[in-house]
Amino acid sequence: MQQKISKTVADLAKRWLRRAEEDLTESESRVLKSALERRSLTKNAFTAHETSRSFGARTADGIARIGGSWGFILSFLAFLVVWTIGNTILLGREIFDPYPFIFLNLLLSMLAAIQAPIIMMSQNRQAERDRTDAAHDYEVNLKAEIEIMALHEKFDEIRFQEILLMRNQIEELTSTLKRMETLLAAKTSQA
Repeated sequence: MQQKISKTVADLAKRWLRRAEEDLTESESRVLKSALERRSLTKNAFTAHETSRSFGARTADGIARIGGSWGFILSFLAFLVVWTIGNTILLGREIFDPYPFIFLNLLLSMLAAIQAPIIMMSQNRQAERDRTDAAHDYEVNLKAEIEIMALHEKFDEIRFQEILLMRNQIEELTSTLKRMETLLAAKTSQA
């Protein structure tokens, strides 16, 4: 059975992809085998990614989601406004962090130093997920193309069989007409 599938994969690779079986990628070979075995390639990639994430990955994604939201940006802007107003107007002479707000700059630098790598880790995971999704989309699209080619071949075969049938019927009708002409000519010559 496996040898038959392998032979058929080689035939399909030559016929539809115009390449030898040895030149196929693993993905293309898997798609051809799934087309031959009539099994689906679709899967829920989101679920696979979600279940395989570690605690650190989920935490980093949560921090990136919060840090990149409008809620965080607006609340942080409000914090900066309160800090600057509090340290210039409200506290008067007992200013906690006088202008140019060196302590605030230190806090912002530390936040950026911590937040940037976490967001980059999350983006790297998202990029990997996007690559996996793109590879899966390629496989599904390739299988759809292969299935469409297979349907075209089936329709062409059906059309060819119909043409052969019509040709045989025309030949039968032609021979029947010739026999009838011969009989009619024989009756006419006898009369």
